[in-house]
Amino acid sequence: MKISTLCKYIDQPMILNKLDQKMPALLIGAGGTFGIADSFRLNKKKDGHKPVDEKQKFLKNMIVISSTIGASLLGTRGLKIGGKKIFGGLMERVPFSELQKVQTEAVEKFLQKTNIKDQNILKALETAKLKELSPKQIDLLIGNLPKSPEKEDLFSVILPEKKNLNSKEIFSEIKRLSLLGLIPVTGGVAGGIIADKTTHTDSKKQTANKVKEGLYQYLANIFLCNVGAGTALFLSERLEKANKIKPLTPMKKLAVIMAGITATGIVGGSYIANYVSKKCINPLFGEKKNNKGIYNERKPEAIDIALHADDIATAGILSGFKWIEPALPFMYFVSGYRAGIGYRNVNLKSKGDAREKYIQHRMNNDITPECINKIKPVTTKNYKFLNNKQKAELK
Repeated sequence: MKISTLCKYIDQPMILNKLDQKMPALLIGAGGTFGIADSFRLNKKKDGHKPVDEKQKFLKNMIVISSTIGASLLGTRGLKIGGKKIFGGLMERVPFSELQKVQTEAVEKFLQKTNIKDQNILKALETAKLKELSPKQIDLLIGNLPKSPEKEDLFSVILPEKKNLNSKEIFSEIKRLSLLGLIPVTGGVAGGIIADKTTHTDSKKQTANKVKEGLYQYLANIFLCNVGAGTALFLSERLEKANKIKPLTPMKKLAVIMAGITATGIVGGSYIANYVSKKCINPLFGEKKNNKGIYNERKPEAIDIALHADDIATAGILSGFKWIEPALPFMYFVSGYRAGIGYRNVNLKSKGDAREKYIQHRMNNDITPECINKIKPVTTKNYKFLNNKQKAELK
């Protein structure tokens, strides 16, 4: 099977519609499974942390996951109450029956204006009225229907070409995609705060961590990547119009966009997010100023690179590959969940201060800063000077 045929197959409106219909169930199923698995993982004592209460963790995870998924679905699908549309979604949705009606009209109009006798072609066109074409049928129609305005009109409905976005449309898409990413992250942060209050484990520190991780996820993994993608595509379009470069094919356009994403999001996004957290969010929540490095709370890690799969989706959409769009809520889910749990990845296993380990442990158990300040500062080398209670908690 040719790659072009495969791309045509998965970009069919019928296929996109089916993917869109299945996405809520896939999102809820995957999110629920993840929440259950994460809640009942064996919790061993390590780095001063007590085993987590499984029931409490399960409740908190379910609240965070529900708010993240709910926000994603509201953002993409909008809201209707009693048949009345309250607000629209950010992703275009057409009922399957309406799509069948449009494709049936397009096929019948084509048949009225042409004189097709080939039974295989006629069978393929009948299929196109109510369901998606197979790759074999796509090749048949592309290769055997003579080039004509009638064929172009038919294909614009059943096998539409990838849309070549202009500069205005590029930044319109960037705005839409950035909002699509912001909604689940905001939902995750809100859900995390509600979960803490519901389980009576809320604290200013935990709320600050959720806000900071939300900022990190949005800037580093979503917004700045979208800006980089749009800027790279905009500049290449200008160079193309000035005849400085040859017209870009969809695959070359994809490469240009990925270069923009790498330069702004992957390389600079985590630094900017951490800088804003340190200079703005920490003071807002009353945290003391520290002179530690910019990555002292949140370091980029392997899963952050994996989360940039949504940037490939962004690149694909800006390049004209529409089949990726229904999967975007699924890709943004992990960012929303991590924001909701206030994920921080200070490396407590590295060589350092035993007091810092102890402080981290006490803060995770919601001990007040006044209690923490009374702890005698000792280094790992002086670990033996911790009292027995402190040693027991650090084991």
